[in-house]
Amino acid sequence: MNGLFDISEHVAAFIITFILALIAGPILIPALRRLKFGQTVRDDGPSTHLKKTGTPTMGGIIFLIPLLLVSLIYARQYPQILSLSFATLGFGLVGFVDDFIKVKRRSKDGLFWNQKMLGLLIIAVIFALHVTYGMKLGTDIIIPFKGIDFTFTLPEWFFIPLVIIVLLASTNAVNFTDGLDGLASGVTLIVMVFFTIVAMTRNEWDAVRIFSSIVAGGCLGFLAFNAYPAKVFMGDNGSLALGGAVGAIAIIMKMPWILLIVGAVYVMETLSIIIQVAYFKKTGKRVFKMAPLHHHFELSGWKETKVVAVFWTVTIVLCIIGFITLRVRFY
Repeated sequence: MNGLFDISEHVAAFIITFILALIAGPILIPALRRLKFGQTVRDDGPSTHLKKTGTPTMGGIIFLIPLLLVSLIYARQYPQILSLSFATLGFGLVGFVDDFIKVKRRSKDGLFWNQKMLGLLIIAVIFALHVTYGMKLGTDIIIPFKGIDFTFTLPEWFFIPLVIIVLLASTNAVNFTDGLDGLASGVTLIVMVFFTIVAMTRNEWDAVRIFSSIVAGGCLGFLAFNAYPAKVFMGDNGSLALGGAVGAIAIIMKMPWILLIVGAVYVMETLSIIIQVAYFKKTGKRVFKMAPLHHHFELSGWKETKVVAVFWTVTIVLCIIGFITLRVRFY
């Protein structure tokens, strides 16, 4: 077991990625503006968001490029990082295509839903098969509240579909969460810090420890430009990539269920859309003033910064609960 204070490697990975993202921002944001890669805002959304129209989007490349570079630095020592990078960048590529179509059409619509889901499904299937047969990590998962050493083995016919579902759910959930300045990047930063701390407790998670630190550093660097008032939006290339990273890490660590706890903000955002659509189709009425959930609070009178701060705080509390479910000790 690694000592919790033997932190030099992942701290270095975090700092390097953070600095590279800070350097990338002032270079890439003007480039996105020159290319006229501006955001098209929903006309049925909060009126306060109309002023965001034209803000550069596709800004996920600000943290994805540093993520790739730093991952390659550590990949020789920790080969599993390549698998995690594949999932992250693969989903990000699907988002990039979606974003590119949006900016070219000057529309809020990019890929058709079935096209987008097909792209995500292909990446998810490849990763699921790789984890099962390539990495040979086994098909066991950690049992909640039993500690990280207690596992239950799933049959392959169940495990592979589970991995695919987790990846599809996490990518779309983070994508739905990305609607306010600093919301998705801040929540994901907190979740990645959680994964880093948990990964410090077992040697077999060293690659996860480094990779989650890399993603966290990229998120913090991006927040310098994405916090309110945002100078750039991450776009689907960023949100789908982060969703892929979150899902892939949970799978590698054999705890996909932990996303229901530490990623409950993502879950609530997604459920709000499902509930809204289903209830409206059945009754013609709405449960929320607007979905996803963060827009409901905005239309209820909360300032954007308050919604983001509350969701960040909730995520921190949920991560503490996550530590409890895993029985992680810090002594």
